[in-house]
Amino acid sequence: MDEKLKVYDEKMTKSVQNLNTELATIRAGRANPHVLDKLSVEYYGAPTPIQQVANVSVPEARMIQIQPWEKNMLKEIEKAILVSDIGINPTNDGSCIRLVFPELTEERRKELVKDVKKKGEAAKVAVRNIRRDGNDAFKKLKGGEISEDGIKDLEEELQKLTDKYITQIDKEVEAKSKEVLTV
Repeated sequence: MDEKLKVYDEKMTKSVQNLNTELATIRAGRANPHVLDKLSVEYYGAPTPIQQVANVSVPEARMIQIQPWEKNMLKEIEKAILVSDIGINPTNDGSCIRLVFPELTEERRKELVKDVKKKGEAAKVAVRNIRRDGNDAFKKLKGGEISEDGIKDLEEELQKLTDKYITQIDKEVEAKSKEVLTV
């Protein structure tokens, strides 16, 4: 692969990885510990991810159990979950916190699919913007180190990369939509 294309390939890869990270936080009726990824608690004065102060496990299909390594972290973790946008009330039994995920309604599943598609569309826009930036950069090389044919070749290769990543995004969105709609 041409060095000039490598930069754009890496940027597009990052866009897809970002989409995957966002899709992992969307809950599909089953307990997924990734919903806690964006949450952090105050630990000795520093914001710390929950996974670094507690053992997070999934004992049942629709339950996450959070067992802090220090008892005094129970209240902090509970508070972080309550103020978050997860939408689940934690149950604190004095030694661990349980999050029970309710069964999703048909309406809620459809809303989640819309959200998944919106995130997919945003990722596609990001990939297309990277293509545009690449094409603009190639046009600036005109007359200098690369011939017009060379620039056309670069633009075609960049378009192929763009198509590859758009297809990949479509597959990711379709898979997540199917997962959300599966009862």
